[in-house]
Amino acid sequence: MAIPITVLDCDLLLYGRGHRTLDRFKLDDVTDDYLMSVYGFPRQFIYYLVELLGASLSRPTQRSRAISPETQILAALGFYTSGSFQTRMGDAIGISQASMSRCVANVTEALVERASQFIHFPADEASVQALKDEFFALAGMPGVIGVVDCIHVAIKAPNAEDLSYVNRKGLHSLNCLMVCDIRGALMTVETNWPGSLQDYAVLQQSSLSSQFEAGMHKDSWLLGDSSFFLRTWLMTPLHIPETPAEYRYNMAHSAIHSVIEKTFRTLCSRFRCLDGSKGALQYSPEKSSHIILACCVLHNISLEHGMDVWSSPMTGPMEQPPEEEYEHMESLDPEADRIRQELMLTHFS
Repeated sequence: MAIPITVLDCDLLLYGRGHRTLDRFKLDDVTDDYLMSVYGFPRQFIYYLVELLGASLSRPTQRSRAISPETQILAALGFYTSGSFQTRMGDAIGISQASMSRCVANVTEALVERASQFIHFPADEASVQALKDEFFALAGMPGVIGVVDCIHVAIKAPNAEDLSYVNRKGLHSLNCLMVCDIRGALMTVETNWPGSLQDYAVLQQSSLSSQFEAGMHKDSWLLGDSSFFLRTWLMTPLHIPETPAEYRYNMAHSAIHSVIEKTFRTLCSRFRCLDGSKGALQYSPEKSSHIILACCVLHNISLEHGMDVWSSPMTGPMEQPPEEEYEHMESLDPEADRIRQELMLTHFS
């Protein structure tokens, strides 16, 4: 006689069926040191996320025993900061690996929905001027309101035929465009670009480029390295400086550009799911893009809550492409070249 087999939810096997929220883990039952070591964030920060995301994470569900917003957030933070769905993490809060995955998806969606709230350029003139003043104080370069660069995040191969995500190292990745201020706060994040695109191509096709070409933040510019073309709104270093003014300009440029290099190191150190040490993100490009963006939102929220961007332990220096790949990037815009020459003459001679 055939015995019918019913597929049961792992959590129902563990906790039974009912109509209440599962509260498997209590923040008040553990120490601050434990929360920092396992989830990467302090108690009050986690409480803030529960308040911020609670409504989104309590949406109606067909599941008879919903997982509480607090537990969902802990599961997601555990994944973001460890890069793993290991059973140990699920056991710590009393949910299965399958539920861990659902929690990460729910929290990621909720954070992405709020990305524009936490990641944006300042809108008022006073805040823009404050950006310029801070960068000028750092290296004596006027007009800078942000530093732009790209970072690759490894993902699983979408399929064998799709080579658009294969980067110059032969690995599948997303090439993510970001702009930060002097504190390391992110003002622009675009995480959807295929890894095969070089940095300059990502910038050319980005909404960021469209906004600046349309005249956003006139009389200001971003600062980027030699992987980008010089633009009237984007100052790049000289490939072969010759005069003392050009050397001083390049030194100031390098000092400012180090801000985003540190920011990238902090992101990958705090959110180990991005650094590749646990392997590539095992999701589609779209879902991987959302996870990266969610981590960027958390990065900015942590800054707003006084968590220093440089407080995470740093990894080694960011790898840079070979210098010869940059030679053709020097200048295609005579007006941009004039602006850079005038900048060097006025402020670095």
